[in-house]
Amino acid sequence: MKSSNIGGQAVLEGIMMRNGDKYAVAVRKPNQEIEVNVEKYKSVIPWETGKKIPFIRGIFSFVDSLVLGMKTLTYSASFYEDEETDEKVMTAEEIRKQEKKDQIFMNLTIIISVVLAVAIFMVLPYFLSNFLKNYITSHFMMTVIEGIIRLTIFLAYISLVSHMKDIQRTFMYHGAEHKCINCIEHGMELNVDNVRKSSKQHKRCGTSFLFFVMIVSIIFCFFITAKSQVLRVIIRIALMPVIAGVSFEIIRLAGNSENPIINLLSRPGMWVQNLTTKEPDDSMIEVAIQAVEAVFDWKAYLKDNFKMDLK
Repeated sequence: MKSSNIGGQAVLEGIMMRNGDKYAVAVRKPNQEIEVNVEKYKSVIPWETGKKIPFIRGIFSFVDSLVLGMKTLTYSASFYEDEETDEKVMTAEEIRKQEKKDQIFMNLTIIISVVLAVAIFMVLPYFLSNFLKNYITSHFMMTVIEGIIRLTIFLAYISLVSHMKDIQRTFMYHGAEHKCINCIEHGMELNVDNVRKSSKQHKRCGTSFLFFVMIVSIIFCFFITAKSQVLRVIIRIALMPVIAGVSFEIIRLAGNSENPIINLLSRPGMWVQNLTTKEPDDSMIEVAIQAVEAVFDWKAYLKDNFKMDLK
């Protein structure tokens, strides 16, 4: 496998694919036509040097992923708004005000989502494990139990979400995204037939990243020995950027290595992807292919890496 360094995510009835600072969103509209929008992404973080420093770059990448993810989700959802809204002709001033409101809403959504994620997956497991502190005195065992609770909550959440009907279609598009990238990275021509037989699991998936966040957080918690309960919670929250940075480096290494040990470490995260990816239909694969082709010259990639000369 040769890493292409392209990545993306599923959006509402579509796919976002990103290659460097360029991204494309392909959406299957209600009339079944495919709309493709290509733009250049400007990072919300101006410090360019920091994006190249190991461990720090992971934090910046995570923030950018959240912002771009919410932006592209909002864009894809715009095709499925009520007909009354679509029929209304807005003035330039109304459009400007609406865009400003959408930006504020997006920022608030991201902030609330991060706060809830930290509260549910970092703080809650700590307090739940504390119910056993009168029975278990070992710091090591308490940390292990906290980690088990954290993983259980994480897996239970994904499992619950995966059974929601609307989310299942999004997970099918997620599968189409992975299949397209795997098709290219395994040296096959990008077409519906080849994509269909490619794997829906990928080592650089965001699901695997989140799984590694759970694992790395357990390791870091072993070193939190503060006596104050409040201080322990504060340290856990403060360590989140560090944990994200370390997890990013692990995922980055996994995506560029076929080392047996690395592959073994990647298996649990790829297993979890069975919950967040579903087999797509051909119409979804067609959307994913258009998203890839809008930002990535896969023919040149196959020629450079697999000596395949496709006209």
